Amino acid sequence: MKTDFLNGKKIAIVCDWIKDMGGAEVVLAQLLEIFPEADIFTSIFFQKGNPIFDGKKIITSSIQNIPLLNKSHKLALTLRPKAFERFDFSGYDIVISSTTAESKGIITKPETLFICYCHTPTRYFWSHYHEYINMMEFGILNPIGKWFMPRLVHNLRKWDFLAAQRPDYFLANSKNTKNRIKKYYNREAEVVYPGIDTEKFIFSSEKKDFYLYVGRCIPYKKFDLIVDAFNKNGKKIAIITNTDNKLFRKLKSISKENISWKLNISFEEIKKYYSEAKAFLFPPEEDFGLVPIEAMASGTPVIAFGKGGALETVVDSETGVFFGEQTVESLNKAIERFEKLSFDYDKIKKHSEKFDKKYFKQNILEFIEKKIIKRRG
Repeated sequence: MKTDFLNGKKIAIVCDWIKDMGGAEVVLAQLLEIFPEADIFTSIFFQKGNPIFDGKKIITSSIQNIPLLNKSHKLALTLRPKAFERFDFSGYDIVISSTTAESKGIITKPETLFICYCHTPTRYFWSHYHEYINMMEFGILNPIGKWFMPRLVHNLRKWDFLAAQRPDYFLANSKNTKNRIKKYYNREAEVVYPGIDTEKFIFSSEKKDFYLYVGRCIPYKKFDLIVDAFNKNGKKIAIITNTDNKLFRKLKSISKENISWKLNISFEEIKKYYSEAKAFLFPPEEDFGLVPIEAMASGTPVIAFGKGGALETVVDSETGVFFGEQTVESLNKAIERFEKLSFDYDKIKKHSEKFDKKYFKQNILEFIEKKIIKRRG
């Protein structure tokens, strides 16, 4: 696609923090492919040495220089709003915020085109507030966090709502997120699905007798549900994570022999697991979720919780099956149902190609061109 309309435009990409390479960071990497000359603004940068950021100009907030806070973005919750408001975007023509939290709250000049690509309205203020309170991950600071958060959240919600009025336009990563943006921010949004490089994955119709789960071992990803279900059903599963934390160690210690844990393995090894697994498990309620698409790009069906973004990527009885509740009984019933069905692995692979990153890039550029033309009148 031609990008002449971007000639002479100075572009900035803003994100909440740059830490682990999760779904939001994959989107950031793809935005950098579209806009290789863009400057990056973020509160805290944790990815030194990652080739994605080689040669990039990265501007961090003052939080980056505060001991302890610069080690965990969670501890800087109350400081990020002002940190993002302090950034100066007066020299930029186009600013894109890729956000799940506070980076939509930057302040730009009226003539600057400000687009918010929203992965979700801030979960810990809105849709999943009570979950976050009950499952805080501050370690020994948990009691302090549980005392302070209810006392702070009202004002933080007010700021978050106000911040969501600042972008000129909202893009949502799913219909699910679009609906949340309307509910919590009263803003309209256009859906642009994120994508993956489907050609990078290994397709195989020769599946082995094991299930698979891949993700960061944090509470809302529901690793505990996977372990409890497979401890009960006795079926083989490989669980892959890059998170060596208290939850990982606890769950590994109670796992039976049919559960195999893989920590910090290479992407090449992960792709092999994707291609060989009989099915991929996806138990969390995600706003969108890229990993089911990675599995399907390998020809592997998905057993997903039937809520959130999975409803937009998985087709029941064609590319996978759903379970209705995040319980051991519901998940194991879905596995039993799955094992009675047959799947066309080529069709699953073909379905994944609808979410190739080339469409994400194309849709982002078309949206920006349309808005530039509109501004010119």
